[in-house]
Amino acid sequence: MSRQVQRAGGSRVEVRPPKYGSEPVVFIPRGLVTMLSAHVEHYPVGPTGWLFAGPTGEPLHQNSVAYRWRKTLRDADLTDIRLHDLRHYYASGLIAEGCDVVTVQRALGHSKPTTTLNTYAHLWPTAEDRTRKAAETMMKSATNTGRKKSSAKARTGRLTGDNAHHARDSRAPSSGRSALLGRAQLMARS
Repeated sequence: MSRQVQRAGGSRVEVRPPKYGSEPVVFIPRGLVTMLSAHVEHYPVGPTGWLFAGPTGEPLHQNSVAYRWRKTLRDADLTDIRLHDLRHYYASGLIAEGCDVVTVQRALGHSKPTTTLNTYAHLWPTAEDRTRKAAETMMKSATNTGRKKSSAKARTGRLTGDNAHHARDSRAPSSGRSALLGRAQLMARS
């Protein structure tokens, strides 16, 4: 993104470089490329090169954009969504998909990662969240991977008969994940 539209007073708009001299690269999914291609087929880009232009070929004024946004919301039976909320939606979606601070900073065109963190830090998982998720992944792996058919009693975690001595003696030879799971079940009951 090498230029942006800013209000210049009255009904005028001014085309300027992005703030802080940054020129963020906006990565868009293929589905959006397809949608934009269809838009260009119906509404060709004019000589000024703007994808969404007004009648003169120049960028739309903020008031025109706001009017079209409100009309879109009304047609979709939605309320209380500002156009700027889409920026926050984009940022929070990137974070939810696991993007790091610098990636989100660049995508939003922030000059510093601290700007991004000041706004969105609460959306990143904490160390505790990551630890909890890692432990959950390990437990799922231990209980689901390489598991042989077992009796109903073994699946419920009851240690009886032939398998009870293995769980009591942590030095007993292990068969990998199943021994680890048996020890974890025993510790959980303590």
